[in-house]
Amino acid sequence: MELVPAWAPAVGFTLLPHAGGFLGSSITKKEIPAWYQTLQKPSWCPPNWVFAPVWGTLYTSMGYGSYLVWKELGGFNEKSVVPLGLYAGNLALNWAWTPIFFGAHKMGWGLVTLLLTTGTATATTASWYNINKTAAYLMVPYLAWLSSASALNYRIWKDNRNKK
Repeated sequence: MELVPAWAPAVGFTLLPHAGGFLGSSITKKEIPAWYQTLQKPSWCPPNWVFAPVWGTLYTSMGYGSYLVWKELGGFNEKSVVPLGLYAGNLALNWAWTPIFFGAHKMGWGLVTLLLTTGTATATTASWYNINKTAAYLMVPYLAWLSSASALNYRIWKDNRNKK
């Protein structure tokens, strides 16, 4: 008798990144009207409604990529420590950004967190490439979004540094 259905790991890995997104969204929803709307933002800042579907798509693709790596390496074992460890570190940094930026209003520390997130996402992608190219390619939109998010975070921090 099978304890875990064959499809369960794929679903679990794919949904895992959304956990931090859902937790962060409660902070974001409260802070957008109270704080974020008062900040000066560049003309190229996406409208607020764009962020949820973009993050939902990115979380799904990177989560599925992590499943492909886990499956290719035969689960959690010595071979998977580095590629999945980098990914876990990346998720932790990703999830930390919202409480830092939106919750604590620490725009500069948010930028530092985003740059570290981008670095660990890059390292994760590189480590996945020789294991499963599809998994690595699934990280490319995330890397592109992190680059634009870092630029946006920088501009918001730079343009609002003196705001109380």
